[in-house]
Amino acid sequence: MNEGDSGGVPTAPVLKYYTYKATKAVEFYRPVMYLYFLSQGLSFTQIAVLEAAYNVTTVLGEVPTGYVGDRIGRRNSLLVGTGLIAATLVGIGLAGSFLALVALYVCWSMGYNFRSGSEDAWLYDTLTDDLSEDQFSRVRGRGESVSLLTGVVAAVVGGYLGNIDLSYPFFVAAGVTALGLVALLSLSEPDTYESADTDDLSLRRSLGIVRDAVTNRRIRAFVVYYYVLFAAVLYLVFMFVQPVFESVVVDLGVSSSRVESLLGWYYAAISLVGAGFSYYAGAIKDRIGLRTWFLVLPFGVGAALVGMYLVPVLALPVLLLARGTADVTRALASQYVNDRIESVGRATVLSAMAMVSGLTVIPFQLGSGAVSDVSSPLLALAIAGGVLIAGSLAVLAWEVPVSAGESAAEVGE
Repeated sequence: MNEGDSGGVPTAPVLKYYTYKATKAVEFYRPVMYLYFLSQGLSFTQIAVLEAAYNVTTVLGEVPTGYVGDRIGRRNSLLVGTGLIAATLVGIGLAGSFLALVALYVCWSMGYNFRSGSEDAWLYDTLTDDLSEDQFSRVRGRGESVSLLTGVVAAVVGGYLGNIDLSYPFFVAAGVTALGLVALLSLSEPDTYESADTDDLSLRRSLGIVRDAVTNRRIRAFVVYYYVLFAAVLYLVFMFVQPVFESVVVDLGVSSSRVESLLGWYYAAISLVGAGFSYYAGAIKDRIGLRTWFLVLPFGVGAALVGMYLVPVLALPVLLLARGTADVTRALASQYVNDRIESVGRATVLSAMAMVSGLTVIPFQLGSGAVSDVSSPLLALAIAGGVLIAGSLAVLAWEVPVSAGESAAEVGE
């Protein structure tokens, strides 16, 4: 294994992958994103509609773009997605109306649709070339760590830029994202993908692969447990970090004029925590185990979200840790699914997982937006935490979502 246990030297493709991950640039605008929308006169309900439009596009576009990724190649799909994201970020910074933002959110979602399944599929197949696919969690986690560590600086810069003008972070993020095109052009398609029978991959066959994946007894409960429940609640945490942070720190006596810059530092802390967890994704998989991680974390997050409604100051550490563990949890979920599907149609299946998540989060978003306008984002998150606990218990009553064995299994087993 070229990227084996800790201390191994990464291969050239893996180093290029790390370079690409460093250009994702989301932390420039994340600290001020929802404050920007609120400054444009949007209500929480309108922001929820934007997010719903994003996820409707995800639902409609994930499988088709995953299919395109399987047909035109993972790298080409990543190039299309990255270019679309960079252009959309410029548009968001220039947008002057709610309807314009809705249209841009649709384009934004399509960009991520092209990247979502293809990125993990490219990495898994590249590692398979070296017979080191069992290192997927470690390499993906370290790639996410590179992205998050870059994001530490980006978050601080974005916070201060937002203090000057809330649109500036979007323009800077667009420029850095565009650098990812250069990194992607240096990548090549994995031999595993090139030797796969993708020419015979019809859309009907792709849909059949997706159907077999989500009904596979090793995956079906996990799809509901993680991609429906847990991922949806984490999305709401992402949505409400900024207004909750602003409310809590202002109540603590902080001047409202300092909120944007403090958010930059707070998101930098989130990135640091996330980078730490992501770097040790492989160790978490080996020492804690996927089963223990996924059976414990949703209940801890759900209880913490309920608790911070009762004691609002707890929101600062709770949201920090919830956001900080989101990326490593996504990497571990991808490892679990990748181990149980074949290379042919891999990008399509992974995109289908994102589609399932995108579909089920829509009622969460619209409901939480309405609750936030009537009451507060804290109450919306507390309700989401209760739903996460109750839903997780229901899934466990049906069947254990994470199998004890870690060996790969083919779809349809």
